[in-house]
Amino acid sequence: MADERGSNPGREDLEAVEKLKKAYETMRKEMAQVIVGQDEVIEEIFISLFSRGHCLLQGVPGLAKTLMISTLARILDLSFHRIQFTPDLMPSDITGTDVIQEDKATGTRELRFIKGPIFANVILADEINRTPPKTQAALLEAMQENQVTAGGKRYPLDQPFFVLATQNPIEQEGTYPLPEAQLDRFMFMIKVNYPSFDEEKAILRLTTEAQEAEVKPVLTGQEILDLQKVVRRVPIADQVLEYILRITRATRVNEPDALPEVKEWVSWGAGPRASQYLVLGGKARALLKGRFYVSAEDVQAVAHPVLRHRIINNFTAEAEGITPDVIVDKLLQAIDPNASGALSDGTVREVLKE
Repeated sequence: MADERGSNPGREDLEAVEKLKKAYETMRKEMAQVIVGQDEVIEEIFISLFSRGHCLLQGVPGLAKTLMISTLARILDLSFHRIQFTPDLMPSDITGTDVIQEDKATGTRELRFIKGPIFANVILADEINRTPPKTQAALLEAMQENQVTAGGKRYPLDQPFFVLATQNPIEQEGTYPLPEAQLDRFMFMIKVNYPSFDEEKAILRLTTEAQEAEVKPVLTGQEILDLQKVVRRVPIADQVLEYILRITRATRVNEPDALPEVKEWVSWGAGPRASQYLVLGGKARALLKGRFYVSAEDVQAVAHPVLRHRIINNFTAEAEGITPDVIVDKLLQAIDPNASGALSDGTVREVLKE
C-alpha cells in the first residue's frame, strides 16, 4: 500500500524503539523458560500492556494462563495479585473496605480504608464469569478510571495498572456472562488454545523435573510508563486510519458500509472504542517489530483480539456455526487496505463464501 510512514521520528523516539525491541526479545526469552509455545498469546498480551489496555484470556483449564500472567509480573518487576472470582465474592473483597480502628493513645475511633487486592500493578481476575455482575462491575471503575471510590473518597491505583481476566468457555453451569459494557472495557479477548504435540512434550519435560526455572526482571514500572507514552507518539497515516474505520464500520448492521453477510449474521457491531484499540494495538505492535510507523499488517494482526468480543452474533449465525472470528476473517478478506471504498474487487458474497 502507499507509504504508511508519518513524520520522521526524532533521536529519542528511535532510541525508545530500539530499547523496546530489545526488551521485548529479552522478555520473550525469559517467558520461554517457563511457558512453552503460546507465542501469539504472549505477543498480544505485551501489545495490550504497552497500549495501556486490559486483556480477557479465554481457554480451557490447564493451559497455564495463571502461570503466564504471574511470570509476566515477575519479568516486568511489578506487584501482582490474584483474585479468585466465586459466586459469593463481594465488591469490597476486590476494592477494599472501611474498618473502625481505635487509637490506643487517645482512645478515639476512626474509619480507615483497608486496600483490597485491586491495589497492585498486575491483577489476575481468575474465572471472572463465576461471580455476579454486581461484583464484576467492581472492576469497571478501576479499569477505566485507574482509581477506586470507597466511602466517598477516591484512591488512585498504582501505575502501570494491568488487568488480565480469565474465563472458561466450555463450563457454563454456575457462571454469569460478562455484560457487553464490561466486555468492551477489555482491549483484547485472547484465545488460549491447546499446545501442539511437540510443545506438549516439552511441557511434560519442563513441569515434571526437579529444577525450576528462574526469570529475571527486564523492565521496571517507570520504564513501562515511559514506553506507553512512546506508543502514543507513533504516527499513523490517514490511509491506515481510513482502513481501520472501514473495518469497524463494516461490522455495524445499520451502517451503509455494512457487509450483506454482517446484516444477516450480526446483531450488534463494534463501536468507536474498537477503532481506538485497533489504532493503539497497531502502534504497539509496530514498536515491538522495531518500526515507528503503523502498517496495514499491524492492524490485521490485532483485528481478531480487538473485534471478536465486540461483534454480537444473532441466532442465524449461531445456528450456522458462524463465530465472530469467522466474520473478522471475512472482513479482512473483503476490505482492501489500498482502496478508498469499503470493498475490494469482486462481490462481497463471492469473497465471503470462499
